[in-house]
Amino acid sequence: MSEIILLPQDKYNAQLLHNVHPAEWQNPTPNGRYNLVVIGAGTAGLVTAAAAAGLGAKVALVEKHLMGGDCLNVGCVPSKTIIRSAKLLGDLDMAAHLGVNVPQGVEIDFGAVMARMRQIRAKISPDDSVWRYRDLGVDVFLGSGKFSSPTSLEVNGVTLNFKKAVIATGARAQTLPIPGLAEAGYYTNESIFTLTERPNRLAVIGAGPIGAELAQSFRRLGCEVTLLQRSPQILSREDREAANIIEKVLVREGVQLALGVKFKQVTLAGQAKIIAYEHEGQAKQITVDAILVAAGRVPNVEGLNLEVVGVVYNSKGVEVNDYLQTTNPRIFAAGDICMKQQFTHAADAAARIVIQNALFMGRKKLSALTIPWCTYTDPEVAHVGIYPAEAEAAGIEVDTFTRHFSEVHRAITDSEEEGFVKVQVKKGTDKIVGATIVARHAGDMINEITLAMVANVGLKTLATVIHPYPTQAEAIKQIADAYNRTRLTPTAKQLLSGWLSWTK
Repeated sequence: MSEIILLPQDKYNAQLLHNVHPAEWQNPTPNGRYNLVVIGAGTAGLVTAAAAAGLGAKVALVEKHLMGGDCLNVGCVPSKTIIRSAKLLGDLDMAAHLGVNVPQGVEIDFGAVMARMRQIRAKISPDDSVWRYRDLGVDVFLGSGKFSSPTSLEVNGVTLNFKKAVIATGARAQTLPIPGLAEAGYYTNESIFTLTERPNRLAVIGAGPIGAELAQSFRRLGCEVTLLQRSPQILSREDREAANIIEKVLVREGVQLALGVKFKQVTLAGQAKIIAYEHEGQAKQITVDAILVAAGRVPNVEGLNLEVVGVVYNSKGVEVNDYLQTTNPRIFAAGDICMKQQFTHAADAAARIVIQNALFMGRKKLSALTIPWCTYTDPEVAHVGIYPAEAEAAGIEVDTFTRHFSEVHRAITDSEEEGFVKVQVKKGTDKIVGATIVARHAGDMINEITLAMVANVGLKTLATVIHPYPTQAEAIKQIADAYNRTRLTPTAKQLLSGWLSWTK
């Protein structure tokens, strides 16, 4: 088993490695024919393996790199830890507005911020460790796995026989074919967390969730940040009003935006990197010390010998049906390798579907899931369901109800008036089909609407839910109240007025 080195080589990364890819680990001897072999120990693979073993199945789990996958090692955990430090700096910037005078010259210890990230990542890592999964009864094999026959997988020269298999190999950061970029060198989310010293000038290429989150965080941590994007809108998937709010916040905080650009080339000038691009027909360039590429994800389908087992795949990943079954009925897939919703919680939910369908002949459908998501900028952008444009394309007429936080008392007292709650219902009904929230804690607030959708509860019922006053979540009840007011037709108002007059 080849040794993996994590930089920097400090005690925190040593602890992390001890849990997620220990050098001393010895793969077990294969235990006959497995009920389930799982390839990939990210969220989808871990949840699948743990649940199956807990139900008494004989399970093998194969991982060639780090247990925990992207979420633990290079995604959710490290990014949100850094975002927490950046959020404190955002609060300090508005302290004077809140009547608190913070002394000038507050020092940002970038190395300490990154060390805290590594410490927390190591602290969480036992949950995803080889030791925990061994104790759960899972046979953990560290090494590259590839199919060797329709019912077997090879790992480091050892054959694992299976009844069913699950592909959960995830995805990796996408590279860009910009001339000179590879030669100049760049970071992705898979390497940016190795930093121990702050780059003075940082270019972030890609203004999706990862790009927007890290651009804001590194700016707050003291970097000069330029955020470049091919499309004319940051967070191009999101509601335009939501994206505009985040764009204004980034500009106010000093992030330089270059949207709708065409990249030409990257060149080196000593240690500096020069990015040449075209914007509105004009040639422009910026000079930076580091580049972060956050331009999307590509599936990890290479080296699996999928052809041997008749599993069809393409540039978007492994093809699955609504039951997460591949073109080989014995083999399932879950997570980023096969899903458009590339989120940890989506992979977790998909893994639970796979367990039921693979082991118990279940018929659970991916399309039946209601999956929210959140971009952790400050404020956050959370969404669930369909967008109005998607509803229109599907022939679904909707009514939209919006409550801006400038009208919500708690948001006003918090000086967090930028944002809104926006809910789409099927036209003429209270059935919720989609919602977007822009708020400091939008990721928490969206859960109430998600629950309502899952439970088939409409706005009429949400209007009866008592919310503590004052809270920002009260905006959801206010939207429900706004819906109820639309039910008072002119005829109903006239009848009500007549009744009130009669009862005087």
